[in-house]
Amino acid sequence: MLSKAPLGFFDSGVGGTSVWKEVVQLLPHENTIYLADSKNAPYGIKSRQEIIDLSIKNTEYLLAQGCKLIAVPCNTATTNAIDYLRANYKVPFIGIEPAIKPAALNSDTKKIGILATKGTLSSQLFKTTQEKFTRDIATIEVTGTGIVELIESGKKDSREMKSLLQAITQPFMTSGIDYLVLGCSHYPYIKTTLQELLPKNVKIIDSGAAVARQTLAVLQEQNLLNTSSDSGQHRLFSNADPTVLEELIQPVENATIASLDF
Repeated sequence: MLSKAPLGFFDSGVGGTSVWKEVVQLLPHENTIYLADSKNAPYGIKSRQEIIDLSIKNTEYLLAQGCKLIAVPCNTATTNAIDYLRANYKVPFIGIEPAIKPAALNSDTKKIGILATKGTLSSQLFKTTQEKFTRDIATIEVTGTGIVELIESGKKDSREMKSLLQAITQPFMTSGIDYLVLGCSHYPYIKTTLQELLPKNVKIIDSGAAVARQTLAVLQEQNLLNTSSDSGQHRLFSNADPTVLEELIQPVENATIASLDF
């Protein structure tokens, strides 16, 4: 039955597991397949065509595994490739965008920070979203150069990461923001360190829970929800060292992790 087919996920590495966890928590009966393209991380420094080509490759792998829906937790892949994927493949796609809207609507200082990759910040979709919701809001945009690479290397809690974030967060420290939007699926894994560095009044938000809710809505709308009472089975693949992937997803049950040459 199609309803029992897995949900597919692909990301430019392990970062998308931050979103995958939100989906698994909200939809505990769904089976999933997660594809970590760590070999090509980060997508944020690649050209738009390179990002589209990698997204096609990932999508076709997940479709070959019988996925009924594909979530793209990668902000860079969403902003650069989601329109192409939706136009060329029949399954539903769930994209992700930086949580600019809630930050802008709730900001008291009318100043918000956005931490994202170069590929996201320079995309047309990001510009459109920003213009729509921040007309009376000052936005401080910072490119998180080097963050993805450290997380992919298993150094999310390292001294090296803290030193990098101290430098990266300086524009936020001096501008009076009260919200920081995390615009990369990897960045929720450094949220604790960011909270330690930023003023106490700064709220840090990401889009993981919103993606989970949208996934539920689409499954219900298209009659694809798995109605089984069994716990979902999860298969996660990496084309690099799977150790980092394994460390990040603990303690999710019924999950298997393997290396994959793709």
